[in-house]
Amino acid sequence: MELSAPIIKLHTIAPQLILLISAVMLLLIPHFIKRLSREILAAFTLVSFFVALYFVLRLWQHPDTGFNQMVLADRFAMALQLIFLLGGMLSVLVSLNRVEADYLHFGDFYALLQFAIIGLMVMTSSNHLLIIFLGLEILSIALYVLAGIRKMRVDSVEAAFKYFLLGAFATGFFLYGAALLYGATGSLDIGVMGKMMAVKSSNALLMLTGACLLFIGLAFKAAFVPFHMWTPDVYQGAPTPVVAFMSTGTKAAALAVLCRMVLAVIPAQVSPWMEILPFIAALTMTVGNLMAIVQNNVKRMMAYSSISHAGYLLVALTAGAVWASPAILYYLLVYTLMNIGAFAVISMLGQSDRAERLRFEDYRGLGYRYPFVALTMTIFMVSLAGIPPTGGFMGKFYLFSVAVKAGYVKLVVIAVINSVISVYYYLRLVVNMYMREEETELTLTWPQQGLLAVLIVAVIGVLWLGIAPESMYALFSQAGF
Repeated sequence: MELSAPIIKLHTIAPQLILLISAVMLLLIPHFIKRLSREILAAFTLVSFFVALYFVLRLWQHPDTGFNQMVLADRFAMALQLIFLLGGMLSVLVSLNRVEADYLHFGDFYALLQFAIIGLMVMTSSNHLLIIFLGLEILSIALYVLAGIRKMRVDSVEAAFKYFLLGAFATGFFLYGAALLYGATGSLDIGVMGKMMAVKSSNALLMLTGACLLFIGLAFKAAFVPFHMWTPDVYQGAPTPVVAFMSTGTKAAALAVLCRMVLAVIPAQVSPWMEILPFIAALTMTVGNLMAIVQNNVKRMMAYSSISHAGYLLVALTAGAVWASPAILYYLLVYTLMNIGAFAVISMLGQSDRAERLRFEDYRGLGYRYPFVALTMTIFMVSLAGIPPTGGFMGKFYLFSVAVKAGYVKLVVIAVINSVISVYYYLRLVVNMYMREEETELTLTWPQQGLLAVLIVAVIGVLWLGIAPESMYALFSQAGF
């Protein structure tokens, strides 16, 4: 029996290869060329992102599969990779804040950031569980190190340790689920498993158990309730540029894998997901918003906010229909812009005394002393709350429309109520900036080119996606299954 030669097609992983070469160079070059400034290292990293973006756009024009169809360089994967690269670029610019210079070894930091993005790309461009697990581990190991990169601070080390321990448990669930699915179906290909689940089988219970365990592993990364407890501690202890990237990238990757499982290959009428997802979506939104209300630490508030937004994304995924993917991609893009923009302002306030200012009271008087910074933060908070005419409003409109179209009206009502609840804690920050007198004198080193660029790009993106959403949504409609 002759075996056919494997179909490799290296161009399908060209963006990952570019970032891999760049990451290795960033680890090696500082050992040979001393005293490289962080601006040079940041510029090198941004150039590598733009080169990777070029190959992403080429694959968008000419989708393909490689490695015996284990790698899918389709438009859905390319849309996500574009979002990852945008998030990486903005996070690099946030890292140029003067405070981060005190503790970041920039060559290592940028290399680990690129390894994390490689992991995200590998996860989202595969329908084979072995490759997805490979991407998950590349992402996780890089994030564990990045979370604890401030090794002289107790809260940072504690955050990294908690993230590592809980991440190890989540990895175990993922692997055990994959093993059970392989035992039930004889394949690690998601498409094959979907076909097996579509027919009655004596292994139905085994397949359901494996799918549930697999979901738990992904739910940890996306911070779905009740697998969310790591989020506030890690957000509070990790460096702000790391949190800015982590809050968007990991959520997008987990949702992408679930999209391939739920939307692309598993028929809705036979899928157990359709019974589990609405309950988890409602619980995630409600717990995230209620816990965010009682927070007095801005980073912890943003952590619980990210949990609630994971619930909003899950509302669209619950529909189990192919038209959900454009809405999910659109919201992920908007969320990347408004979330990283908000964390850029949080990072900026750390400059005042070279310590993070994380209490709501620390933002008092910001609107009078630094009106542009306060205005941008207000736009991000309004967008996160889903108030028009911002991208956050249009993103939620598309997500909820998908669920209504699929008949999940009660779930959408719960989502809308949660959006109204979220207005309280988002506008609480705005009230402190404009309607409260400052407790201590607030001084920022302003402007800084990197942070200024992040704020301008994020504000323009959030407003444009809210006022003229049709073109981007139509583009993402081409990335459906």
